Amino acid sequence: MAMSVMIQGTCSNAGKSIIAAGLCRIFLEDGYSVAPFKSQNMALNSFVTHDNLEMGRAQVTQAYACGVRPDVKMNPVLLKPSSDTGCQVIVKGKPIGTMHFKEYSAKRNELIPVIKECYDDLNRKNDIIVIEGAGSPAEINLKREGIVNMFIAKMAKAPVLIVGDIDRGGVFASFIGTYMLLDKSEKRITKGFIINKFRGDPSLLEPAINFTEKKTGKNIYGVIPYLTDIRIPDEDSVDFKINIGKNKYDPGKDINIALIDLPHISNFTDFDPFYNEKDVNFYIVNHHDKTINADIVILPGSKNVMDDLHYLKKSGFDKVIIDLSKKQKMIVGICGGYQMLGNVIEDPYEIESASGYVEGLKLLSLRTVLEKEKSLEQTEATCIGVDIDLTGYEIHHGKTESNEEPFLITNKKDVIGVKKGYIWGTYLHGIFDNYKFRRYIINIIREQKKLKPLPAENSYNLDREISKLADVLRKSLAIDKIYKIMGL
Repeated sequence: MAMSVMIQGTCSNAGKSIIAAGLCRIFLEDGYSVAPFKSQNMALNSFVTHDNLEMGRAQVTQAYACGVRPDVKMNPVLLKPSSDTGCQVIVKGKPIGTMHFKEYSAKRNELIPVIKECYDDLNRKNDIIVIEGAGSPAEINLKREGIVNMFIAKMAKAPVLIVGDIDRGGVFASFIGTYMLLDKSEKRITKGFIINKFRGDPSLLEPAINFTEKKTGKNIYGVIPYLTDIRIPDEDSVDFKINIGKNKYDPGKDINIALIDLPHISNFTDFDPFYNEKDVNFYIVNHHDKTINADIVILPGSKNVMDDLHYLKKSGFDKVIIDLSKKQKMIVGICGGYQMLGNVIEDPYEIESASGYVEGLKLLSLRTVLEKEKSLEQTEATCIGVDIDLTGYEIHHGKTESNEEPFLITNKKDVIGVKKGYIWGTYLHGIFDNYKFRRYIINIIREQKKLKPLPAENSYNLDREISKLADVLRKSLAIDKIYKIMGL
């Protein structure tokens, strides 16, 4: 049976996912077979596995860190918010319906056997399980019905380390307050704390560390610096939203790419590779004025395409996008964004909206109908005319018909993307992870601006980034003590 450790946090976005990924890689490097686990994940960034099942991106990244193929057992329950009060519920990779949060709360206990079955399977096959919590273990309104955090720690008999984000301020109060709100059994399995995102000299923290350790009787297991040069896909929209408007504009870079922040944006990690392109300013915009100087405007995926189309029209983004298209700027739509570029989206089964129908931006001749069954598939495709092979995955309810020129064809000979001039769209998530295609798209704009094309380079390597993360954690955390609390 596997040994385990659980990473919980004082709050959402404290750094649980990243630290869990780093620990996964450290344990792998030390010769152990490792698997990640998160019983319930709420995120709009998801992935399709080799067996065409859907799971959260955080556990996918952690699986890569473990050197294993992503498996839905690592994330048996995935919640994808579709409104302020409801979400699509995905169990073992398959959607079981869209529920109001109160409806889901009543159903949660039915999921416990599924969660236990998935954990037990991983437990039998691995030396170590790295478990990630959700939110905070001290959320009083959720503790009684919770199927994450301390419930899972007790089920797995896992020692708990609680992470706090010092960059937000108040981390020591958060540690002490969180600990004081735990019951006796929860305090026993909580072994200590990890300080994350620190800028400066860690020795300056010694008085506060000593006070916290004395007040709680628990150790601080390390201080992790604020990471500025390591890019790991983020499952949570918190950092994504925080960074809007903070992207540094470099006038020395040739190409400007603007990603539109939609209210229900999903799979925004599709665009992370652009950050590593040396000639690209990549920035996220939530006001249409910020798109004026863009060479490429991207409409991303959406968990509620119809609502987000209404947002584009209400905010004035639609007029700006259409105007930029007339100026021969490149307009790109990925998945939900692809559907938005068309003439109409129909929702006869009210999957996303009771309105049943919305007109698109009419930049491409497309008609999309949202079907009951969700398409979940890993996909191989080819970019027509340039002979670039692509890999990615599909996650969509829509079935799209088009009269436009095919741009991307799957190995099954299905059209998965179309184009008209400088406007194109596709259902293929992860398309920009393919560095030759990414450079091909950027070079189209370089040539349009009479700039010399640059060679394709694999500027982003997830495995390399995870190894860099593991190196930092080895220097920052008391790894020997973490092995000890795990019983190794």
